[in-house]
Amino acid sequence: MTSEDATTRRGTDVQLGLIGLGKMGGNMAERLRRAGHEVVGYDHSPGKRDVESLPELVEALAEPRVVWVMVPSGEPTRATVKELAGLLSPGDVIVDGGNSKYTDDQVHDVMCREQGIGYIDCGVSGGVWGLENGYALMVGGTKEDVAKAQPIFDALKPPAPVDESGQEIPGAGYVHAGPVGAGHFSKMVHNGIEYALMQAYGEGYELLAAVDLIEDVPGVIASWTQGTVIRSWLLDLLVRALEEDPALERISGYAEDSGEGRWTVEQAIENAVPMPTIAASLFARFSSRQDDSPTMKAVAALRNQFGGHAVRAVQAQEAERPA
Repeated sequence: MTSEDATTRRGTDVQLGLIGLGKMGGNMAERLRRAGHEVVGYDHSPGKRDVESLPELVEALAEPRVVWVMVPSGEPTRATVKELAGLLSPGDVIVDGGNSKYTDDQVHDVMCREQGIGYIDCGVSGGVWGLENGYALMVGGTKEDVAKAQPIFDALKPPAPVDESGQEIPGAGYVHAGPVGAGHFSKMVHNGIEYALMQAYGEGYELLAAVDLIEDVPGVIASWTQGTVIRSWLLDLLVRALEEDPALERISGYAEDSGEGRWTVEQAIENAVPMPTIAASLFARFSSRQDDSPTMKAVAALRNQFGGHAVRAVQAQEAERPA
């Protein structure tokens, strides 16, 4: 099928190959389909995929192809990008939407460019709530490559907020941050800030819970969600976690780190940028693996609420995933 035939068949809708149909990838595929786009999905799990292999996925797409990689960062992403680069044609584009380190993007870009294939890195935030709310997207790549994937970004991002006059407020939820690597670098800094915010909320929770004076800890935190300068979506999620488990008794105070916090601190050191708050929040997660901390219970609960990340049950001390 030619690109012209595909355009005629799909009208203004576009086609996307999506590799990785887990919590994030599966919801992204559904959001794109609701927007009228065609998604051809591949996953290691037979029950989720539309095609049986990467070669079959590439064959199912009309040129110029856009293929989005949504698999765990590190070697799984590196291996997938390398295999795709050997299957795609000049003019096609690969989008890495995982949590890769920006230096990996720069290596992948060189490899793809040698074969005439475009490469985009896209930091994605939104967790398991993105299906309904949309995803914040931080994109790195050339203007030409980003234009090929723009209909996909437009469908995934949140609706633009409007001001009092009804005019859209530009920039919210999407940015073309710069060349390859800029998207994941931006997401890295975003996640470093996220570490610090969750740590602050967790410490506030611990102090409230430690004194006899406060009789309704969940109520105090819920009261902060309206009219205060510390209100946020993360705070809303902490309220939700406390509604489900008021004393966080079912969660062990153990919080993993996904890598971006470490990378943010590394870049702070390399660029002589002081980041004491973010660095302290990263080290606090390391401490959580030694002591059962109420602060880290709150952080672990927040990670589970916004991203569906595993939490550790207190009794079993084993990872427990949400139903």
